[in-house]
Amino acid sequence: MYGKAFAPEYQGVLSEMSVNTDYRSVLETAKERERDARRTLAQSRLAMAEACRRLGRLDEAESAWRGSYRAARDVPDEAAMAWALWSGGTLARQRGRLNLAVRWLSAARDLADRGGDRVAFGYSLAGVAETLRIRGDHQEARVLHVQLLDEAREQGACRHIVWALEGLAQLDRNAGDLDAAWSGFDEAARIAEDGGDERGLAWALRGQADVLSLRGEHDEALALLARGEQICRRMDLASALAYNRKMRGNVLFRASWYGEAARTYRDAWEKFQAIEEPRGSALARLGLLKSLDRLGRPRRDTERELRELRDRLDGHELRHTKRMVEEALEALASPVS
Repeated sequence: MYGKAFAPEYQGVLSEMSVNTDYRSVLETAKERERDARRTLAQSRLAMAEACRRLGRLDEAESAWRGSYRAARDVPDEAAMAWALWSGGTLARQRGRLNLAVRWLSAARDLADRGGDRVAFGYSLAGVAETLRIRGDHQEARVLHVQLLDEAREQGACRHIVWALEGLAQLDRNAGDLDAAWSGFDEAARIAEDGGDERGLAWALRGQADVLSLRGEHDEALALLARGEQICRRMDLASALAYNRKMRGNVLFRASWYGEAARTYRDAWEKFQAIEEPRGSALARLGLLKSLDRLGRPRRDTERELRELRDRLDGHELRHTKRMVEEALEALASPVS
């Protein structure tokens, strides 16, 4: 007895080919499967990059997005290359490398445009807008956020709408227009909840809490942050959780609960340090030092550490954050009326 002839060299997804398949067909099929494998590799590494970034495993995220880009380039697939660069640009922003983030996100936008992927185009444009806002380029950021919101509403893209609304609301909050900020964060929260975007909801809740606490409604703000914290912990959103804790510190500070504020800022600072996020680390450290000053710490020690924090920020591109530290130093130096 003997079995039917087969070609053991045709393996995996190619095992369906017969031993009698002509070799031109074998070659074409193998090449197509190779392209498919590279696309799958690019997609898998993109997912790995984003998961690692959000978990705070930044070196792994760096390796994964670069691997995704190389696999996409080998296909070649411009849309997949755009997604990889979007991931790399977002990671660069998280690490405080804002100029590099703008460069990579802009390149991702251009690749997405050429590749015809409107979703990747929107994500990349949103990334540029958010980076400009963090860098302090508020006018440019607003123009891009408005453009994003118009496009997102036209497409009915839930996550894009939420992202754009939150960006505009944050700009309004920074400008002191709390009514407009509340309106933006509130709409973002409702759309995120209706659309099942829990990550977007967590960020919107944080924005709402900020506005409420600025209006003196501290207990209501803490309740919203508690809800957002549950989402962050359930989804392992390391960066979002750290920012949630930092905002809780802000609310406690505004309510004059300085001891609890100091403990919360310290917790946030440790979380930011664990994921190597310099902007969040600086903001949490700033809040901690201001809280300790209110608790009676010697003023000279606080001023010394604030100057050290300011000087460390010179190694990053966080102009807006550095300005906040300088304003804290100026406030300490001003005579109390």
